Amino acid sequence: QVQPVESGGGVVQAGGSLRLSCVASVPSGRSFRDYAVAWFRQAPGKEREFVAAITSIGTTTDYAESVKGRFTISRDNNKPVYLQLNSLKPEDTALYYCASRTGWPVRDLHEWNYWGQGTQVTVSS
Repeated sequence: QVQPVESGGGVVQAGGSLRLSCVASVPSGRSFRDYAVAWFRQAPGKEREFVAAITSIGTTTDYAESVKGRFTISRDNNKPVYLQLNSLKPEDTALYYCASRTGWPVRDLHEWNYWGQGTQVTVSS
């Protein structure tokens, strides 16, 4: 069983930055590097939406249009997967989830097997 755990959320003013981290416990004999990782977010009253994803070895990334140029997903060996959030806007306020899966990092949330509990990001205007 893979269990992602997110951290790094908080309250920040518009234009500010945060860095979210995702670590995961994995089955014996496996490595976190065996899994693609994605970030999704869910604002109150809205559906969970794709934010960014990265392949297992970190060579390919994908971003939602709404965050492209402001957010950066990264990973390095077995260190946490990071989501750097810059130029934050009030509409970025949401609960941010880390998800992992084997295979290609697709945007469909139903294709992701393992989910964390989320970390809250609140951006004040």
